[in-house]
Amino acid sequence: MNRTNGQHGRITDYERIERTIRYLEENYRRQPDLKELARGAGLSEFHFQRLFRRWAGISPKRFVQYLTAGHAVRLLRDSRTNLDAAWDAGLSGGGRLHDLLVNFHAVTPGELKRDGAGLTIQYGFHPSPFGECLIAVTARGVCHLGFVPPEGRRAATAELTAEWPRARTEEAPRATAPIARRLFTRGNGHSPEIDLHVPGTNFQIKVWEALLRIPPGSVASYEDIARRIRAPRAVRAVANAVAHNPVAWLIPCHRVIRKSGALGGYRWGETRKKALLAWEAGKMG
Repeated sequence: MNRTNGQHGRITDYERIERTIRYLEENYRRQPDLKELARGAGLSEFHFQRLFRRWAGISPKRFVQYLTAGHAVRLLRDSRTNLDAAWDAGLSGGGRLHDLLVNFHAVTPGELKRDGAGLTIQYGFHPSPFGECLIAVTARGVCHLGFVPPEGRRAATAELTAEWPRARTEEAPRATAPIARRLFTRGNGHSPEIDLHVPGTNFQIKVWEALLRIPPGSVASYEDIARRIRAPRAVRAVANAVAHNPVAWLIPCHRVIRKSGALGGYRWGETRKKALLAWEAGKMG
């Protein structure tokens, strides 16, 4: 657990926490103590406890509870009131997320058909609490946010070009750095607006808009989403749309789980999905 990251030359806070989460996934039934977890992270108990609380907002012991299937079931059941309130508020294309106001702009049918032809996309790689990510923007807003997979940056860039195959892409981290700062740092009580510019079919757009209405610290099932977009029999199509979400975290597809309480898959890794949900649950108290 103490080897350095070949790309960055050191272990990041997220990497320490991610490894801890993976360890807890495999061993949570025996409730490993703080000493064991700190030793695995290569830190003193004091520094590990402080790092974990800073990152997750809760203690490692409490975090274990958020990793269990039982918690997922309870969270799904207890989310009903919050979900109903959020959906019944009549939100259309926007939602609150981590002190950010998200404004949703879909590409036009003509733009979708052209696969990004004539469009310039700037992108950059940036650190986040959940691992390095790739952020891409057009003149209208964020068009892609994905976490860098184990295969590296080239694979992350390939995902972007697959979504916009005919667009002109250029690496411009200075253009995307202000977005990264707004996304991953708190802003003194302010709620900066983030514009999204995403490609999708009409059905996918409906699903993604529904995801924006799931409050932080809550989850919904695929069946919940299908009912809310008035397509109760389209559960499989909903799952497919969730899987093709091009903007991680901001369009919170990590908040959708199976009605059994099982987490289901996640485009950027199930461990990261657990981390996102547990982090939000901790932040929401």
